[in-house]
Parts: sequence; structure tokens; C-alpha cells
Amino acid sequence: YPGGEGALIAFINKTVVYPSIALEQDLQGVVTLRFQVLEDGSIGKVVILKGLSKECDEAAVEAVMKLKRFIPAKQQGHPVKVWFTLPVRFNIQ
Repeated sequence: YPGGEGALIAFINKTVVYPSIALEQDLQGVVTLRFQVLEDGSIGKVVILKGLSKECDEAAVEAVMKLKRFIPAKQQGHPVKVWFTLPVRFNIQ
């Protein structure tokens, strides 16, 4: 990801929208998801590995879909699809 893993996590933390229903219920935790980075660096399929709530899961997926293009992975000099696993934390400040 442009800027490295720190930039990726910072972008997700800045972009994710805490669902109001989760705030009302004091719901906190982690959504673990897996997403595909395609050959052109764009985001492909997103899969929830460990959900928190329907609303938090959707908020995490929406944030991932807004990520800038990645620098594609290469195998033998050719761009290839790769899977990336990412925890998205929901903490009430």
C-alpha cells in the first residue's frame, strides 16, 4: 500500500464510520476481514472472517472499498492477485 502498512491502518481508522446503533449499544471490538488486491492494485472480493455486528461489518467493508490502489504484488515479474487480512477496530473514545 502506498506509504506502507501504517498508512493503510491510518486510512482505515480515519475512514471507518462508527455505526450509530453500535455507539448507542456501547458495542466495541474488532471486525477481521480478508480482501483481495487485484493485478491492477484495486480491491476485489471482501470476506468477513470474524464479525462484530451487521452494521460494524458493513462499515468495515465500506472503509476497505475506499482504499487507494495498492502497488500490485508480482510473481516472476507479473502482477498477481493476493489476499490481505486486516483487523478493523471499533473503540469508543
